[in-house]
Parts: sequence; C-alpha cells; structure tokens
Amino acid sequence: MKQHVIVFLPAHNEEHAIGEVIKQIPRHFHSNVRVSVLVIDDGSTDRTVEVAKHYGADYVYSFTENQGLGAAVRKGLSHSLELGADIGVMLDADNEYPAWQLPELLDPLLRGEADYVMGSRFKGTIDGMRLHRRLGNYCFTFLQSLLLQKWIYDGQSGMRVFSKQAMEHGEIIHDYNYAQVLTLNLVRKGFRVKEVPIAYQVRSTGESYIKFKAYVTSVLPAIMKEIMRPVEKVKIDENAHVLARNPIPDFVAEKSQ
Repeated sequence: MKQHVIVFLPAHNEEHAIGEVIKQIPRHFHSNVRVSVLVIDDGSTDRTVEVAKHYGADYVYSFTENQGLGAAVRKGLSHSLELGADIGVMLDADNEYPAWQLPELLDPLLRGEADYVMGSRFKGTIDGMRLHRRLGNYCFTFLQSLLLQKWIYDGQSGMRVFSKQAMEHGEIIHDYNYAQVLTLNLVRKGFRVKEVPIAYQVRSTGESYIKFKAYVTSVLPAIMKEIMRPVEKVKIDENAHVLARNPIPDFVAEKSQ
C-alpha cells in the first residue's frame, strides 16, 4: 500500500534556512512512499513563505500572528491529516536537523516496529551545541524518562515521525512548546516509541524559537499537568504502515547515491 508522508515544518522567520531544509528532504526514496512538504508559517514577518514556495513546498498554512511552537506543531499534525497524510513528520525549519535522514526515521514505522519515532542527537552526533543547552536537554530528558519509567535519550528533538493514529490521538496542551508533553501523552496512551541516531549541527542563521527561562517557566507546569491528567489507552494497529515488501533495499540505495 502506498504511503503518503507529509513533512511539516513549523517556521517563524526562517527565510535564510527553510529553503535548504526543503531541498534536502528526500522525495523519491521508495516506490511505495509519496512525500509532500507542508510549511506551518507561524506569523512570520520576513520572506519565509515566499522562499518555501520557491524551493518546492507543496502546502503552506499561515497564522496571522505568532502562536508559538506548540500551536504550530498541533496545527501541523491536524492539517497533515486534513491533507490526507498516512504518516506525519515534524521537522524544524532551522536546518539544524538532517532532513536527508528521513528514510531512516520512517523505517521503524514501515517495518511495523514503532508508531512514534524521534531523531536522537545524543545517540548520534552533535556539532556546536553549547554546554548550557546540552545540560538543559539532559535535565529535561531525564525528568521525562523518570515520569515515563522508560529511558529516553533526546526528549527535545526537532525531528519526529508519527503514525496516522499518533497524529489523530496526540495532544499538545500548551502553545509555547510541544516536546515533552506530546511524548508523555503518546507513550501513556500506548504508542510505541523508538529513537534513531541522527547527525545534528547547530544553526548558523536566525534565532531559536525557544528561550531557556521561558522554557522552564512554561514547560515544567505543562509537564506536571499532562502527567496528572487521565488518558485512555488506544487500540493500536501495529501493521498500519507496513509496506508490502521490505523497505530497506530502497533506503540503502538512496543513502548510497
């Protein structure tokens, strides 16, 4: 069965980076996978939308005002479903994450081994991350692991893959950010999570969505709210995205080109 993968990019004033990200997204790595690109323009005041369209974005959804990363990811998930996505991929638009590794992150879903896949910087390679950011990532990821009673290496990754059911059932309860609360929500509902090593390089242009002080004051209360509220387990179709034939040969061919 052919799978429609929509890669959605939350973007706020990313005119200098988003074109390169879109260029690097593999489109034709498997005969049974169709890839489209959706940009969630979070109230940009620069040429983000113009540049994204020039470099091949298939769809653009624009907020009239900046809503926050959590709101942008929430809209990316819901709008991907509206556009007919079988699988959703969230990818930061800042060119820090390796868009070319998309096939590797899709592989666990296409094998029926996971429903929610995160690209892990700390299982892969990291170039240029400052010490305070690294320590902050470690602390928040450790907290997330304790709450889930499941070891997570990179709880703040900006590259994630979602099954259709994960897109339908994933809830983000605040607008500022999404990373911890979404993973807590999905794992508590029974979705299988897997991490894939990725190559990461700190951005050379623009400014991050996230500021540390605001992150601490906004995200910690949301984590506690998410972990305290009741959720219902989801009956998961573990074979929903399994391809008719082994996906690996085409993935290897793509990586070797």
